[in-house]
Amino acid sequence: MTPRKAEDWVGSRIKRFREEAGLSLSALADRAGVSKGYLHALENGKAEERRPSAKTLHAVAEALGITTADLLGRRVVSDDVPDIPRELRELAEEEDWPESDVRMLATIQFRGESPRTKERWRYIYNAIQMSSTLDETRRRR
Repeated sequence: MTPRKAEDWVGSRIKRFREEAGLSLSALADRAGVSKGYLHALENGKAEERRPSAKTLHAVAEALGITTADLLGRRVVSDDVPDIPRELRELAEEEDWPESDVRMLATIQFRGESPRTKERWRYIYNAIQMSSTLDETRRRR
């Protein structure tokens, strides 16, 4: 068996998405309904023998606001994939945004039109991120 690179295991992606979301290990564990110790073991490659169930992966992905495919490092091919405007695709690649976020953004229209510049796409993305932060603050109360 060949050793895997750190970014190849699901735990490293959990950790990366958790840190990008600004969540502590405890907060993610609470949101996903799994133990903090198990998440810690997954993130550090210590639980690889006990592969997480699909139910656990789905709960963690949902708690992170991403798809299970994002968590697994896979692309989901769908017939309903929206056309991604060039400016959005370029910005998403520059910023390393999750594909699920890019697809969601591609469906946004304001007064019947999609944003046309990277600056507008960035503004919308940041507004959505800020909104989710406000929602999280409200949930804690």
